[in-house]
Amino acid sequence: MTKVFDPRPCGLGEGPLWHPLRQELFWFDITAHQLLSATQVWQFDEYVSASGWVSNDQLLIASESQLFSFNLNTDAQTKIYDLEAHNSMTRSNDGRADPQGGFWIGTMGKNAEANAGAIYRYHRGTLKKLVTGMTIPNAICFAPDGKTAYYTDTPTQQILAVDLDVEGWPISKARLAIDLTQTGENPDGAVVDAAGNIWNAQWGAACVACYSPQGRLLETAAMPAAHATCPAFAGESSRLFCTSATEGRSAGELTPADGQTFETQVSATGQLEHQIIL
Repeated sequence: MTKVFDPRPCGLGEGPLWHPLRQELFWFDITAHQLLSATQVWQFDEYVSASGWVSNDQLLIASESQLFSFNLNTDAQTKIYDLEAHNSMTRSNDGRADPQGGFWIGTMGKNAEANAGAIYRYHRGTLKKLVTGMTIPNAICFAPDGKTAYYTDTPTQQILAVDLDVEGWPISKARLAIDLTQTGENPDGAVVDAAGNIWNAQWGAACVACYSPQGRLLETAAMPAAHATCPAFAGESSRLFCTSATEGRSAGELTPADGQTFETQVSATGQLEHQIIL
């Protein structure tokens, strides 16, 4: 049964990360420029949206203008790389660490302007643009063997897959993995479980849906909020978290559940979140 993990409503909850060393969940409220945990809130001066863990106390965080390291104990920030810092129209969105120690991050227009964004990968001091012409990049996640990456441009209603080399760089053209065009779901954030199945939060559908790598629907976990945004497993467990958003809900549609962060038990077991190598 799904329960409320954290009742604070986020305008645009995103990027949940279960830190395997701290055994602690972190997530973002993009529109509020905040990083949250169950006990703390960190305020930033621009949009922040996704992170990965570097060490017990250090995260790599993606903001609208940069990738920066952040010390959870001292709040110290160190810029690692500019991220479309020249473009005031865009911000970061969905992102996740890959099994090879890299970090994939999508950018998008602040008003979801068509084709304004991209997907990048940071790996050991290098940032490369992988995909262009993205409108709302989401569902960045990776197969357990590190040989496949998944992502979507939400308005297309299709999750794509791409093959990776041993260092985690794409070596194939993107191919269709999950097609939601006939059923109409809007794919948001996603995570892959230990068996290789893809758990996808679906904006407007109040659920996280699980698909096989071949695109077959296996299981659905209902969420109390209409705009489910991104799931995360509590490491190698069956606890699944999901952020949500009040954004996109009219005053008449809003419920107390909108924007909250949820926890549920599912039949699958998660992977540990991968460590980023700076």
